[in-house]
Amino acid sequence: MNDFAAQRAALADVVAISVSPFDEAGRLDRDVYRALLRRLLDGGVRTLTPNGNTSEFYCLTPEERRVEVELTVAEAEGAAQIVVGVGHDLPTAVAEARMAREAGAQMVMVHQPVHPYVSQEGWVAYHRAVAEAVPEVGVVPYVRNPVIEGESIGQLGAACPNVIGVKYAVADPVRFASVARDAGLDRFVWVAGLAELSAPGYFACGATGFTSGLVNVAPALSLEMLAALRAADYPAAMKVWEVIRPFEELRARQQSANNVSAVKEALAALGLCRREVRAPSALLPAQERARVAAMVEEWGAL
Repeated sequence: MNDFAAQRAALADVVAISVSPFDEAGRLDRDVYRALLRRLLDGGVRTLTPNGNTSEFYCLTPEERRVEVELTVAEAEGAAQIVVGVGHDLPTAVAEARMAREAGAQMVMVHQPVHPYVSQEGWVAYHRAVAEAVPEVGVVPYVRNPVIEGESIGQLGAACPNVIGVKYAVADPVRFASVARDAGLDRFVWVAGLAELSAPGYFACGATGFTSGLVNVAPALSLEMLAALRAADYPAAMKVWEVIRPFEELRARQQSANNVSAVKEALAALGLCRREVRAPSALLPAQERARVAAMVEEWGAL
């Protein structure tokens, strides 16, 4: 019986959310995508998430999502655990979870259901359908809705042994602590889903991993924070927090309007990819671009 030990260990780490670079014609640039993945792997990252929100998941075509999965598995060559973002309507989520399995990914992350009316029972049913379609694959619900109860997550885990972790992205550490304990603190791997700024507070409440878009730009900073948090050295973790705070706050402004734009701008400043994003995201204003370039230069001097 699969105990998903390798997958659980990979979630208790820096979970990198890859970006989707576009060429001058607006198409997914496969060569640049693989180069960005190689930079992450060479930087020590061992958990990769294609088709996450920082990948512009909702702006990618089904074909682009498939290509990102295949390229990620190929570039990793077994050196990283792959967590594929799936979602949209339930048939699409199930089909893409199966596609991820066939491509060789070890896990899927289920984006929150895009629906104005989400019940506890419906939330469980949606995720259970995905999990039961791929019992050999680790499944990680992505929880952004504060209404979702710990009891619902616990019910899902009781029904589906392959639901092994939760990416929790509600900006409330008290709510997180309660939900994690109601669901089962040790039953799931709890991943701080709001990246580095949330990680110290969420680790104090039971998280053991965190997601990151920043890691695409500065993998050493993300891994330095992880090492400090694993050692429960919160002063050291907060030193990293202070360094990255301006960048992460820029990304979070106006309900995370700049989430992807800031990361791509930083990568552009490093000469690693183009800055273009797809609507409804937009490029940063010129003044903010200069700020990002200055931050990247500062990080390089640390």
